[in-house]
Amino acid sequence: MKTEEIRNKLHQLIDKAEDKKVKALYTIFEESMEEKEDYTDEFKAELDSRYEEFKKDGKTISLEDVNIRVKNILSEYK
Repeated sequence: MKTEEIRNKLHQLIDKAEDKKVKALYTIFEESMEEKEDYTDEFKAELDSRYEEFKKDGKTISLEDVNIRVKNILSEYK
């Protein structure tokens, strides 16, 4: 079944559903909408910048290497 067909079927089911079920469905959808994170324009720009940098040279470092680097930097301050 295509998404549009599913949407239409859901609309029909909601139109015919008991009030109690409609409220329950609304609660489910409301919770999922609240969980959605909206990123700031600044954060999106930073992600875009990092992605462009990655596309240029394709270099990445593993989490293990990051942890080693952080540990080394922190040990300098002890």
